[in-house]
Amino acid sequence: MNGTRERHWLQKYYFKFYEKTLILEDITNVLEESQHKHLTIKSWAEDDRPREKLVTKGRQSLSDAELLAILLASGNRNETAVQLAQRILKENKNSINELAKLQLNDLKKFKGVGEAKAVTIAAALEIGRRRTDESIEEKIKITSSKSAYSILKSKLSDLPHEEFWVLFMSRSNSVIKTECISRGGVSATVVDVRLVLKPAIECLASSIILAHNHPSGNLKASAEDIHLTKKIKEASKLIDVSLQDHLIIGDQAYLSFADEGII
Repeated sequence: MNGTRERHWLQKYYFKFYEKTLILEDITNVLEESQHKHLTIKSWAEDDRPREKLVTKGRQSLSDAELLAILLASGNRNETAVQLAQRILKENKNSINELAKLQLNDLKKFKGVGEAKAVTIAAALEIGRRRTDESIEEKIKITSSKSAYSILKSKLSDLPHEEFWVLFMSRSNSVIKTECISRGGVSATVVDVRLVLKPAIECLASSIILAHNHPSGNLKASAEDIHLTKKIKEASKLIDVSLQDHLIIGDQAYLSFADEGII
């Protein structure tokens, strides 16, 4: 009899425990469904959805995160597109300039960002950079190292490798064009003097300004930088082209050889 009672007691205890487990599972499922609905942008008020907000209120009304969310189009299992965009910006100092420095592989490290989304973001940032370049370069005259920097900074500030650019100018110091002469590694780039002077002759430039970046952010001119500058200056005299300056561009800052009296 004692054995029978013990079995009945165990069966009763087991069924109660099983019943409670099912109830807990049901509660968990409801909470997960509720959370999933909360994370869906379609459940938001229409005026709060980034795309609809842009249409009804204009692009100026959107935050950086909302604009980025439109490019992302969707988030991941745990974040809406807006929440994912907010996290991406937060991890880049909430700065579009910092975001622009990221390579495709850097963007793809964020859960929910594949190659297609990374390419879309990079393309949008590049369009913005080119638009800025066009508005700055249009009919501008170079009157100081600062005005030259305003043209060249967007081309060189965000790069993980070194590039060497030349700004070609007319007799009145109006910008004719800018051109990348060389691309190199993290700490150096090789420059052929002939590649600097050839386009100067072709576009009938009267003067030039050299520029290259230091990805490290260090603005100190190296012995190689100074030697190359003097070499190009002497060579440019042979074709009656004046070398006005050489800029070293770092992260939102620059060094001017002319201002420092190096050339």
